[in-house]
Amino acid sequence: MSSAVLNEIFEGLYNKSVVPYLGSGVLFDVTNKVTGVAMPADSNSLILAMNNGNPMAPKLMYEFPRAAMNQELKKGRNFVNQFLTKLYGDTEWSRAALHEWLAEWKPSYIVDINRDTQLQSTYADEDHTLIVGVARISATQFRYKLYQYDGSAYFEITQEQVDPRLPILFKPMGTPIPEANYIASDADYVDYITELMGGFAIPDFLKEYRKDKQYLLIGVPLNRDSERMVMSDILYGSAEKKGWVLNKNPTDKEIRYCKKIGLEILDLDVAEFLEAVK
Repeated sequence: MSSAVLNEIFEGLYNKSVVPYLGSGVLFDVTNKVTGVAMPADSNSLILAMNNGNPMAPKLMYEFPRAAMNQELKKGRNFVNQFLTKLYGDTEWSRAALHEWLAEWKPSYIVDINRDTQLQSTYADEDHTLIVGVARISATQFRYKLYQYDGSAYFEITQEQVDPRLPILFKPMGTPIPEANYIASDADYVDYITELMGGFAIPDFLKEYRKDKQYLLIGVPLNRDSERMVMSDILYGSAEKKGWVLNKNPTDKEIRYCKKIGLEILDLDVAEFLEAVK
């Protein structure tokens, strides 16, 4: 890859025209501080962790939302939520190198489809706005919760109370902090994506802010429909060339998809990208 492409991306990141979009691959080097075990972040490792380290039936191993739906039907929705909260909220993890890099310059807008709290920790010393995806609620048609962080704690706010000067952290798949809310099972995804397509899962201020942005997808697999559908709607209103995706070994399906929507594939994994930004 030419240095000109990287320079274009870095310039866009620093002038806020390019938005980082984080997937499970950004957590490749994160380990349990006690056991040294790698953090379950991708679909396969999440399924194994949820099922006590045991593989599930092949059709369930295909994708975490499908496996989570199976467990929800057997054990209830709370089982999946409690599993994710224990995993990401109650366990101490080492810091990801990617988040150390982000901490050096603190993007003004960042999308993180992981359910852990590392991104929030990166902004723990800075006021920010947090958008958390929610699903299957009847009290409102909206599928998000808004919070402001004041340097010590989160408090829920309305769209009218959002401070436009603050960085925006968008966690569409949820987080355990400040409240445990997750998009996890097939039923969650169906509800969330339906309202995302209808415009009810993204606040109005963000719909305006994201216009004509480009994105750098870091550690984001694009070989499953659920992740592609979420990503496609979050990127709605972006520039004609939507941006770039790090992918060392793309599948034919990913190559066709990226070409179709306007994403350029970069022959880099996350570790190689971090070397390039040093």
